[in-house]
Amino acid sequence: MKIKKDDNVIVLSGKDKGKSGKVLQAMPKVDKVVVKGVNIRKRHIRPRKQGEKGQIIEMEAPIHVSNVMIVCSKCKKPSRIGYEINKEGKRRICKKCKAVL
Repeated sequence: MKIKKDDNVIVLSGKDKGKSGKVLQAMPKVDKVVVKGVNIRKRHIRPRKQGEKGQIIEMEAPIHVSNVMIVCSKCKKPSRIGYEINKEGKRRICKKCKAVL
């Protein structure tokens, strides 16, 4: 999976199409990512103790990695990710402007 934690991404399809945010969590085994402010779900929590109230919590749900695209920090455009191999190792680069991600 080419998208990692703390990358800035834009959503390509679904109800949140066009929204962008930071990747909070990457789940490579299931090919999903959690993006801040995208795919918000409401979770109802029942009271656990006597006198405590129930709550409705809004949380981000995972979205499939094929529905997001990384935003290059240099050219500020959505771009595909390429790889460059040199003496330091393997690095991710922007396919449009060749900047290191």
